[in-house]
Amino acid sequence: MRNTKAFKDAVAQTLAELARLGVTMRPGSVEDTIEANMSRVAAQLGIQQRSAWRYFDAEELAKSLAQQHKKFEASSESAGVGVAPMPPVDNPELALVLAGVPDSLVQTGGDLFAVIINVAVNAWMAGHIHGEDGCEGCEGSRGPSGHDWDDRMKQITAMSPDITKWFDRDRWTAALHDSGFSIERR
Repeated sequence: MRNTKAFKDAVAQTLAELARLGVTMRPGSVEDTIEANMSRVAAQLGIQQRSAWRYFDAEELAKSLAQQHKKFEASSESAGVGVAPMPPVDNPELALVLAGVPDSLVQTGGDLFAVIINVAVNAWMAGHIHGEDGCEGCEGSRGPSGHDWDDRMKQITAMSPDITKWFDRDRWTAALHDSGFSIERR
């Protein structure tokens, strides 16, 4: 089904309608939804899948997907889901993680998966360290600096006084390009 012109047109039309509605979804998710819906229609009506396309309406599907997306966002926000605890503005540790991305790209030969794993693990650890003040299981686990998060931030800043420069999008992008890599959407 996915290799047919009808399917490709349906995906393109649905994505365009979603964009018009101000909702961004991953094309693969839209493809999966269309494929499942068309297979279901064909099965329910007892017809071939290629005949089910006459029942396809990109605008209606996009409206339904947009409504589901917005409903999910609203319910998630009210439940506090998806709202990450953000570190303080100009957090030196976050700047350190940002600074490591261009270098990590070079070290991994542009392996984006490896870079994301590196960023995720560093962010995870940084979040844990930030929360160690309340973590009874972490007593004595960080050596002489203990659980003094403020001291950790001071140490990072002392090692690299201009560390917060990495919050400047232009400087970060320049470092990324200097690494020989860039991000482009296909």
